[in-house]
Order: sequence, then C-alpha cells, then structure tokens
Amino acid sequence: MAKVTGRSRRRSSPAQPVTGMVMLLKAALLVVAASLIFGQHGIVQALDRPSPSIHMPGPTHVTKTTKRRRSSQLEKSTLFNIPPGGNQNQQTAVPKQGAYGKIKIHKEPLLLSLILHPDEFLYAILLIAKNKLQRNNTPQVVPPELQDDLTFCNEILGKVSRSFATVIRQLPESLRIDVVIFYLVLRGLDTIEDEPTATKNNKDKMQLLKSFAQKALSSTSKQDRFHVEGVGHGDERRLLEQFPRVQAIYRHCVLPHSQQIIADITQRMGAGMAETVGKDLTQGTTNELQYNQYCHYVAGLVGEGLSRLFAASQLEESYFASELYLSDEMGLFLQKTNIIRDYLEDYVEGRTFWPQTIWMKHANQSQDLGYFMQNHNSDNAKRCLHDMIANALEHVPACLTYLRGLQCPSIFRFCAIPQVMAMATLAKCYDNANVFTGVVKIRKGLSAKLILKANTLDGVYAIFYQQAKWMEQKALKSKSVVEKEALLDAIDIICAITEPAYRRQQRAKLWPMLFVSAVVACQFVPGLTLVLLAMALVNYYLGPFLTVP
Repeated sequence: MAKVTGRSRRRSSPAQPVTGMVMLLKAALLVVAASLIFGQHGIVQALDRPSPSIHMPGPTHVTKTTKRRRSSQLEKSTLFNIPPGGNQNQQTAVPKQGAYGKIKIHKEPLLLSLILHPDEFLYAILLIAKNKLQRNNTPQVVPPELQDDLTFCNEILGKVSRSFATVIRQLPESLRIDVVIFYLVLRGLDTIEDEPTATKNNKDKMQLLKSFAQKALSSTSKQDRFHVEGVGHGDERRLLEQFPRVQAIYRHCVLPHSQQIIADITQRMGAGMAETVGKDLTQGTTNELQYNQYCHYVAGLVGEGLSRLFAASQLEESYFASELYLSDEMGLFLQKTNIIRDYLEDYVEGRTFWPQTIWMKHANQSQDLGYFMQNHNSDNAKRCLHDMIANALEHVPACLTYLRGLQCPSIFRFCAIPQVMAMATLAKCYDNANVFTGVVKIRKGLSAKLILKANTLDGVYAIFYQQAKWMEQKALKSKSVVEKEALLDAIDIICAITEPAYRRQQRAKLWPMLFVSAVVACQFVPGLTLVLLAMALVNYYLGPFLTVP
C-alpha cells in the first residue's frame, strides 16, 4: 500500500468540508421536497398527526390549581414508596392454587421463536435494559415500624401476580401503593373464593365472602387483626396468613379516600362472589347474562375501582370516577380472555364459566363441556371457540374509547399493556385446538414487543389492528366449514376504529427508509436532488399527486 504523505493529506483536506456541505445541502433539499410532497404541513403532519377524536364526557383541561394539587400529592406520596425490583421474575417451587401447573402449557420452542421472530429477541433485550435503567434505587423513606410490612407487600405482589406486578410498579408514586394494596386485598378475597375447603360448609363461605371487607379492612387493634390459616396454596396461602401486614399498610399508608374506594369495591365483590357459592359450575354458567354478571363481579368492579382511584389521585379527570360502563368493559374483556384461555384448567378444577347457551349449540347434543376436550380438532370445537372469541371482542371498542380518555402516561401504560396482551392472547387462541388440550401462551418475545410498543394511543391501536387483521386473514384462508359472521363483524368494527392509527404508524416507519434511500440515490444519480425538488413544488402547488397510504 502506498504511503500517504503529509502533502497529499493537506491537498485532500480542503475537499472534505465542501463534500460535507454538499451532503447537508442535499439533505436539506430532500427534507423540503419530502415535506412538500407528503402534505401542506410536511413531516410533522406525517409523523405526529393527532388521532381521530372520540368524544369523552367531562372536562379536558388541566388548571394550574389542579397541577399544584397533583404536585403536592406527589411530594407527600414519596414517603411511602415501594421498594424496587422485588421477586416478580423469581421462580418459586411452591404449588399454585387450583389446577394451575397441572395442565400442559402450549409454548412455541425458544429456538423456533428466534428463527421465525428474530426482532422479538431484540425487544426482549431492550425491555430488560429499560427495566434496569428505570429501577429506582433511592432509599425508601417510610416509618421504621412499617418498613418490613411494606417490603412484604412488594415481595408478595411479585409472587402472586403473574402479569400485573410489573405494570403496577411503574405507576406514579402517588398512586402506586394504593393500587398495590387494592390488588393484594382482592387477591386475598379471590383466594378464598377459589378454595373449595376454605370453610366447613357453603353457608360459612358465603358469610366469610360477604364480611371479608369489614373483617379485613376495619380491624384496628393487633388482637383482632384479620388473617386466615390453611386456605389456598403457596404464596396465596402466605398472603392470607400474613394479611395483617397488608392491613397495616392499608391503614397507615393508603390515603383516606382511597381506603373508602378499596373497602367499597371489596364489599361489593365479596357479595357478588357469594352468589356463586353452592352453584353447580361444572358445566359453565347458565347463559350469557350470568356469564357477564360473574365477569362484572370479579373484574368489572376492579375496573371501576381503578377508575375511581385514578380520579381521586387527580392524575386523571374527575369524570373517570363515574365512567362505570367503560370501566366495566375493560374488566370484562380481560376476564373473558382468561376464561377462554383457561378452558381446560377450569374444567379440571370443576368451576367453568363458558355459557351453556353458547357451547351447547356446538356440543353435538352432548351435555358435557368436556366434549370439546375429547373432540378438539372437530369443526364443532372451532365453532364454539369462534363464538366465545367473538363474544369477547364485542368489548374492544369500549376499551379503546376508555384508553382514548387517559392523560397520565404511566396510567395509560398500566391500562393499555394488559389490554394488548389480551388481544394477542385471543389472536393466539383463535382457531387453535390447543385451547382444549392445555393452556395457550403467547411468546415471551412477543410480550416484550407489546409492552414496548404500548406507550402511545396510536401504538396500542396499531397492535389491536394487526391482531384483528391476523385473525381475519386466518378466518378467510381457513377451509373449515365454520360460521364466522359474528367474529368477522366484530373484527370489522375494531379495524374501522384502529386502521387510521395503524396507517400513521406505518407512515412513521416508512419515512426514515425513504429519506435514507433518497440521500444515497442522490450521490449516484446526478441532478436527482433538483428533480425531486421540482416534483415536490409541482405536487405542492398543483397536487397532491403523491401521498403515503
């Protein structure tokens, strides 16, 4: 290789800034050209066009007084911060409640996932890195006598919650501890309801469920603090046995208005659960009305309680406290997704919730819900599954409307992530015979991808659109003679709502590729920059002729 002398270096150096200036000039011309081609408002319009407005009742402005109240509440809440990390990712060998762990879990092999979906591996790494960077390692400032109780609540949250621990921990500090206690209280109540041997007889169980809120949340002295021995399994049992720790945080760290909300929802949920005690659920609920009523008590009320907590924290508008219908729909969609996915687990446990008015139409005159387990590849099983999924998808438009009204980014993510997970789970369950032979789970890489993409309303809408379209394409390609009208109608409604956001997302992904391609092309094609600029001017004044779909 020839040696480069100092003279040759000095001769070539003046050309470098000229080349750089030419590159910058061409890039600027391309930006102007692209801005003129794709709209009157240029790139900002293409990348940051607002979502189509959906009417939400109540005020939408935030006054200075409201901001001051929020700020003061945030400062006050830092006294009761939750220790970071916890054990949400820690594997435990203790048995889970019910039939969980006894049923086969259908998961895609890791190696196959990496080959077919290499992007999800990157998303998983990004999510891990993001969680580590956002972890708060500052000392926790709480009264010394409550530190152990607070640590227990954070630890047990990660063990009894399979999906909500992470999203709860990213909530604002003024709201986080209230939601943690809300979840743990309801998890304790749910454990009692799910345990067949919680009491000696059904009458005692009904009484315990109805009085749970009063006993668990109203005790004041150490002598009468509520706890339950020998109910549940593993960490659920430990939660009930050490419930006084949850009670201590509830009494001393949860704000008074939040205490009232938690107590009210717990009381109503316990009363609703008591209505199912003693009923024969081995073959599901009687009809869709009973199905919806059960989902309302165990999930819809949770949505109502969370909306009231959001409004009480002043992080969301006050009308959320009375937004009962949309809050209920949010809970019903999540609960129905779980019921569809957990068909076999619930059947083995002897407490199923698929409505008889739906599944008996497809059971070939069988009176046993286990018919679909034995004939999981039949068209009848697929028809039944399609009807159940179509029933769940009916709640999606209301869920999207609810998300549209949220203002706090952390609360939005808290609400949106479970919803996109549920939609992806339904897409995975669609036309999937594995639902009747085990528990269908979405890939962990896909979960990471959904979590990272569910940061904006357009991102969430795009996910719903993609999952709905995936189900639609699979339905149209299927050669099975199965009625799909109800399912396709539900999908059409979802796509009509979410397609504009999906198109904006695609446009945003297309812009960098177009820009880089044009810059590279201009280096090899003389005069291309001027041609593009001329096309842009013609399009701007006489067009538009060129648009991004």
